[in-house]
Amino acid sequence: MTWDGARVLVAGLGISGRAAVQVLAARGALVTTYDDAAPDADERDADTFLTRDGLAGVDLVVTSPGLRPDHPVLAAALARGLEVLSEVELAWRLRVDRAAGGGPAPWLAVTGTNGKTTTVGMLASILDAGGERVAAVGNVGTPIVLAATDPSLDVLAVELSSFQLHFTHTMSVEAGAVLNVAPDHLDWHGSLAAYAADKGRIFARAQVACVYNAADEATRRLAEEADVVDGAVAVGFTLGTPAVGQVGIVEDVLVDRGFAALRHTHAQELATLDDLAQLAGPDGRVAPHVVADALAAAALALAHGVPPAAVRDGLRAFGPGEHRIATVAEVDSVAYVDDSKATNAHAAAASLAAFAPHSVVWIAGGLAKGATFDALVAARADRLVGAVLIGVDRAPLAGALARHAPQVPMIEVDSTETGDVMTRAVHAARELAAGARPGAPLTVLLAPACASMDQFVSYADRGDRFATAVRDLTEGA
Repeated sequence: MTWDGARVLVAGLGISGRAAVQVLAARGALVTTYDDAAPDADERDADTFLTRDGLAGVDLVVTSPGLRPDHPVLAAALARGLEVLSEVELAWRLRVDRAAGGGPAPWLAVTGTNGKTTTVGMLASILDAGGERVAAVGNVGTPIVLAATDPSLDVLAVELSSFQLHFTHTMSVEAGAVLNVAPDHLDWHGSLAAYAADKGRIFARAQVACVYNAADEATRRLAEEADVVDGAVAVGFTLGTPAVGQVGIVEDVLVDRGFAALRHTHAQELATLDDLAQLAGPDGRVAPHVVADALAAAALALAHGVPPAAVRDGLRAFGPGEHRIATVAEVDSVAYVDDSKATNAHAAAASLAAFAPHSVVWIAGGLAKGATFDALVAARADRLVGAVLIGVDRAPLAGALARHAPQVPMIEVDSTETGDVMTRAVHAARELAAGARPGAPLTVLLAPACASMDQFVSYADRGDRFATAVRDLTEGA
């Protein structure tokens, strides 16, 4: 469409919304803004847009991922027949040609319940090692609408949430990956099926490859059912020996049988587990889900055409992300590990799986968002020697522990108590570690399985407070 003079309502003035306003205004669009809380939004409230007449001066709506599809403003726009776009869809439509020629920069996109940020970081590192001018954008880093309109970039490594994908209609990535699908954000989507379907939008119109998790049936189905560009292929990643059409591991070597010319008879070496050594936990092992993220990143980069050596070099150069199985300190021979980014049960299960049986004092809890934890505790009870529960939604975790791990001592930190919650949690974990009979070297692991906004500003704030509390222990040791 012609943007000059277009009447656009930008709903939601977070980082992506403000970027959308900036780019649209630069193209001559007449922008109106709405936000539930921002003081610098236009002087309108939701009631202004709740009638057909209230939207008479709007041609289309660009929405923030923070607004649910049933938000009154979006519902009114849809009822009027207006097109509602995500910032991602807007970015796709506003792409500019690369300064180096060859049309707009292709997108390599990642979604999934967990692992998105790590995978996109690895992907960007691999692309950089391959000589590409790349930006990690979307749900992390630079707003995608700014990167899509930057002619200096050769390729975009794009992290996409299910929220961002919901109102994305025409995007056609060079290659996309769905890492996993587990119950999350069901209050936003309404059902697991709707959540998975929005994740699957990343594969629609894929040009080269749909990358799926061979151990996750839901991701395989999404890849198989996707309506892709002729010639696009499905490539699985596996922690086992790969079949033809997969990337995987042979002994300690990451290998490719999805893109290599001789994939029917040979596996092409990409990297080794030693190339991920900087991401190892306190026991020196690289967690399985981190290896899976590396394989997914490698597959996406190979779909773009980078050489195998760039996969190795990019993985070697990739540093561990903050609040993702990051060892903070060791106190009295106990490692304290921050995985505050494990904000749901699926992520916490993966985090606990990275440690040996009978070796973890687990700090968990927060805002459960209606989730249940029986499957998580039943699957990982063997890792636990103690549990400390924080947050407003301790009851679902406490119940799951009572049912599936009654032998594990548990301390609850009352959310109504005065003082610093995380300091008390760390001290309680230290007490449990001191009284444990470990089967392996002990770790106090913050992997909350819950959102943070009940007691903290963000998962990063929660992790920072954990690290501060641990460092206070070291000073007193």
